[in-house]
Amino acid sequence: MKPPCPSPTGRRKTRCVPLLLLSLLLLASSLSTVQAAPQLSGPDILLEGVATDVQASGLDPDRPWHIDDGTRRHPLEVDADGVATLSLTVTDGPRTLSLYDAANTPAATLELDPVPAWLSLLPALTAITLALAFRQVILALFAGLLLGGWVLHGMNAGALLGAFGDSVNVHVLSAASDSDHMSIVLFCLLIGGMVGIISRNGGTRGIAERIARVIRGRRQAQNSTALLGLAIFFDDYANALIVGNTMRHITDRVRISRAKLAYLVDSTAAPVSAIMLVTTWIGFQVGLISEAMDAIEDWNESAYSVFVNAIPYNAYPILALAFVFLVAWSGRDFGPMLTAERKALSEPGARQAMSSREAIVEEADIPTKEGIPTRALNAVIPMIVLVAITLGGIYATGLAALGGGDHQLRDIFGEGDSFSAMMWGSLAACVTAVIMTQAQRLMSMTETAHYWFEGVKSMLLPITILMMAWALASVNEDLHTSDFLVTVLGDSLSPQWMPAVIFGLAGFTAFATGSSWGVMGIMMPLVVPLAWAVLEHNGMAGTAEGMPLLYASVAGVLAGAVWGDHCSPLAETTLLAAMASGCDLIDHVRTQLPYAMLVGIVALLFGALGTGFGLPWWLGLAGGVATLTAVLFTLGQRATAATKVATASDASA
Repeated sequence: MKPPCPSPTGRRKTRCVPLLLLSLLLLASSLSTVQAAPQLSGPDILLEGVATDVQASGLDPDRPWHIDDGTRRHPLEVDADGVATLSLTVTDGPRTLSLYDAANTPAATLELDPVPAWLSLLPALTAITLALAFRQVILALFAGLLLGGWVLHGMNAGALLGAFGDSVNVHVLSAASDSDHMSIVLFCLLIGGMVGIISRNGGTRGIAERIARVIRGRRQAQNSTALLGLAIFFDDYANALIVGNTMRHITDRVRISRAKLAYLVDSTAAPVSAIMLVTTWIGFQVGLISEAMDAIEDWNESAYSVFVNAIPYNAYPILALAFVFLVAWSGRDFGPMLTAERKALSEPGARQAMSSREAIVEEADIPTKEGIPTRALNAVIPMIVLVAITLGGIYATGLAALGGGDHQLRDIFGEGDSFSAMMWGSLAACVTAVIMTQAQRLMSMTETAHYWFEGVKSMLLPITILMMAWALASVNEDLHTSDFLVTVLGDSLSPQWMPAVIFGLAGFTAFATGSSWGVMGIMMPLVVPLAWAVLEHNGMAGTAEGMPLLYASVAGVLAGAVWGDHCSPLAETTLLAAMASGCDLIDHVRTQLPYAMLVGIVALLFGALGTGFGLPWWLGLAGGVATLTAVLFTLGQRATAATKVATASDASA
C-alpha cells in the first residue's frame, strides 16, 4: 500500500500540505480548550489605606469563586473571559489573599505587603524642593525619578541599582514612546526651526519695529502682550511660543524684565485655552467628563453642556486673566517681580533673568542678517499659516470623526485631533518661512537650513526637561500619588465644602506632578461620580440647589489643575513660557508664584467656597476682581518711581 504522502518531489508533494494544515488546526483547537490555571495578580506597589484592584484570571465562569483576605470572604463576579476584579484596601500590614473555588479548594495565593501611603508624595516633592533650592531642574527631576524607582523596587540597597536603570530604559523611554508626547516634541522642534528662520531673515525684527511704532511705554507693551495672548486662544503651547517669541524684543526695548514677560505669557496661555469654547483643550476635557458621566445612570445631560455650565465656576482662569490686565494696566508689582522690574530698568540692555547654565532660548541670540530689509510679513505670514492650518486641521479631523450630517462648531472642535493639526500647522509654517526667504533671496538655501537647525537646537534643553517631567509623572502614576490624595480627602467631603476641597486637591496634585492634563485625566473620572454620590447622599442630586455644586466640582478639577500648573517648575506650559520669553525657568517660577498664589487663594475664597455656601458665581467673580485690585494697589509699587528715586540719590552722592 502506498504511503499517504509519497516522498518523490513534484506536484504529489503538495498533497501533504492540506493534511499538515488540518493536523495543526486540530491540535490548536484541542489546546485552546485547555483551561488556564487560576491566577491572582496585584499591583507592583500597594499603599496603606488606598484602594487597589486585585485581578483573578483563568476562572471557570460557570462556577462560583471567592477570595479570602484573612478577615472575610469576597465573592467574585467572573466575566465571560474568566476574569474577575476585586477592589481591596489594606490598612494593617502584610496580608495573604487566597482564591477558592466552589468546593472551597484553594486555587491560588497572593502576598500583599503595603507601604506607607505618604511615600507616594516623596518623588514629586523632592524634585520640586531641589529645583527651587539649587536651580538645577534636570538633576532635580532625575533625583525624583531615582527616589520613585527606589520606592517601587522595595526600598533596599539593591533597589537603588534597579531604580537607576529604570529611570532611563523604563520611565523616560515610556514618555518618549507616547504618541501625544512626541506630537508635542515635534511641534516644539518645528516651531523652533521656524523662529530660527524668521529671526535671521528679519521677520521678527520687522514685527518688533512695527509694534514699536505704536508702543510708547511699558503699559502699552504689557497690554499688547496680554491682548496677543487672548488672540492666540486655541492652544496653550502655540500661545506661549508665539507670544513669547514675538514680544520678547519689544519688551526688552521698553525695559520690561524677561520674568514679567514670562508671567504675562504663562498666565494667559493656559487660562484662556481652558475657558474658551473652541480650543485644543475642549475635546480632552469633554471626553473626560463624558467618561465620568457613564457611571451615573440618573444624569442625562450632555458632556459638553456640563463643560459649558462649569465655565462660570472656573474662577481661577478667569481671575488669572483679570489680574494679568490689572498688573499690565496699573504698572504695579510686588515681591520678586518688583525686584526683577527694578533690575530691568536699572540695567538697560542686559539679558534679564538668564543663567549661564540654562540658556533656554538660544534662538534669541540669532541676529538678523546684516544688509537685508526687515519685513514684518516674513514673520506674520508663517504665523498666520500656523494658526490657519492648525485650526483648519482641528476642524477637518473633527468633522471626519463625527461623520455626515449637521454639527455644531463646538462639537466639531471637540472631536478634532489637535495634536496632528498642530504638527501640520508647524510644518506648513516652516515650509512657508523657507519659501518666502528663498523667493526674496534673503539667504541661501544652505544658510536657511543652518538657521532652521539653530532654532531646532534651541529647543533641545526644554524638550529634555519635558521628557524628564513626563517620566516623573509616570513614576507618580505607578506610585498612585493621585489615588492617595483623593483617598485622604474623599471620605470627609460635604456638599458645601466639596468644590473647595476638589479645587485644592487638584491644585496640589498638579503642583506636585507638573501636569495639568495628567491631573484632569486622573481626577475627573473619580471626582464626578464622587460629587454625584455626595449630592445624592444629601438629597441634592439633580436639584437646583445641588447642580451648581456639581458644576463647581467639575470646574474645581479644571481650575485647580491650571493653578497648580502655574505654581510648579515641573509644568510644561511654565517651561514653554519661560523658554519663549528668554527667562530662566526657576526665576520665572519664583516671580510668578506670589501672583499665582494670590489669585488661587482669592479664587478659592470667592469662587469654590463662595459657590459651596450659596454665593452666585457672578457675585463671586466680581468680589474676586475687587479683592485683587485692592491687594495690588495696597502691596504693589511702580518700578519706574522706585528706580527714579534710587537714581537721584545715587547722582547726589
